[in-house]
Amino acid sequence: MRLLPRLHLFEFLDQPWLPALLRRGEVDYLHVVLDRTRPYDAVAPQLGELLRMTGTNRIIDLCSGTGGPWRTLLPVLRKAHPEAEVVLTDLHPTPVPELPEGAQYRDTPVDVTRIPEELTGLRTLFEALHHFRPKQARAVLADAASRGVPIAAFELTQRSLPYVLIQLLLIIPLVWGFTPLIRPVRWWRLLLTYLVPIIPLLILWDGVVSSLRTYAPEDLEELTEGLDANGYRWHSGVHRAQGMTITYLLGLPRRRF
Repeated sequence: MRLLPRLHLFEFLDQPWLPALLRRGEVDYLHVVLDRTRPYDAVAPQLGELLRMTGTNRIIDLCSGTGGPWRTLLPVLRKAHPEAEVVLTDLHPTPVPELPEGAQYRDTPVDVTRIPEELTGLRTLFEALHHFRPKQARAVLADAASRGVPIAAFELTQRSLPYVLIQLLLIIPLVWGFTPLIRPVRWWRLLLTYLVPIIPLLILWDGVVSSLRTYAPEDLEELTEGLDANGYRWHSGVHRAQGMTITYLLGLPRRRF
């Protein structure tokens, strides 16, 4: 499949000036979509195998925002690995209600290029790597490689013309369809979704930009070139399950393979 050029345009959710209501509207939509579609449940076996290979039950999730996929993913993972636990972290920690058993949110800021020593375990990033420019993304990966700790990054978006066209056609109808499922019901959400559709347009823009920012497997190979000190090894590819396509990058100390 032919890739579009990677363009690092701005996303509204990255901007500190985005009004709180609009940020809440976009984040709540992303929550309900992840909770209802459960796309990352498919990588639970892969995560379980990584935990086994690296001899840990602890996951350090980076750039967690307001929870990512863990409300549904962690219960699935714990069916096979009952001791699995996840620590959610972010540069700007956000309180998360209703975390599943085995999950906790660190309330102090965590810089992904300088992870505190006490945060040991398998590092994960879900829908996060594309937020970083190549130099920054490489720094995130280099920190894991230099410390000899495992890392796994996953992205649903694809940098292809068909994927972008599908987004342009479907995102706004999807926002209209999923919004009634968001609880609690808020008057401002209905106003800014249906009468003055600012929220759907923000989500459309950020969705398309996320696709144009996405690192394909060949990009990930370039990002990790030379990051193999002390036998550290990288593997990237595409995982397909239940109609979903997930691009992944795995980094592990050589002794764990």
